[in-house]
Amino acid sequence: MFKISHILAGALAAAGLMAADWATAAPLSLSHNAYAYSRSDQMGPVDEETQQGYEAPAQFKRQVVAYSGSEAPGTIIIDTPNTFLYLVQPGGRAIRYGIGVGRDGFRWSGTQTITKKAEWPDWTPPAEMIQRQPYLPRFMAGGATNPLGARAMYLGNTVYRIHGTNAPSTIGQRVSSGCIRLTNEDVIDLASRVNIGTKVVVINHDYRVEQPGRPMMSAPASMRLR
Repeated sequence: MFKISHILAGALAAAGLMAADWATAAPLSLSHNAYAYSRSDQMGPVDEETQQGYEAPAQFKRQVVAYSGSEAPGTIIIDTPNTFLYLVQPGGRAIRYGIGVGRDGFRWSGTQTITKKAEWPDWTPPAEMIQRQPYLPRFMAGGATNPLGARAMYLGNTVYRIHGTNAPSTIGQRVSSGCIRLTNEDVIDLASRVNIGTKVVVINHDYRVEQPGRPMMSAPASMRLR
């Protein structure tokens, strides 16, 4: 059962959103705090000063790496266990990005395509998330404080997206409800390089794209969303 304080917070949030300037995408409270997902799938306030000054570990910074797999250039490969996203390039290379992935019970695998791209997307929480967190807003306009960040790439007809985040410290973490998140800087870069129809392969077993000296095996054909 949710605490009364959560219910009251939700009511205040709704009132704040109705009075907000949608052009600046005021988030879930009258104090204009930013919100993001936490490990327990709750929406909590973000310490904006901490996030703005956050320096990602070196392994999660965007970089070009060797790639010896069979996927065509332009394909996105999401290595869920190791929290990396790869964009395959010509000449045996890939651009690697650090990502945040789904928490336990919300990770998945399969092959999808990008069916939609959006800049500073609005956020409409899926019905499943509303059921878990009834105090969430039913709609939040896009902007710097929106949990979806600067860009979103929608995957097939699923509820999953590759999107940005206003909480860069969650990169490398398993915190979401199944969406893949990048820093805003990285998601802007990725979105500029891919088009609608781009193939996205999501791998959910302990496997690295980069295997120096060894060919990379293709993802199993039996991969399905689950």
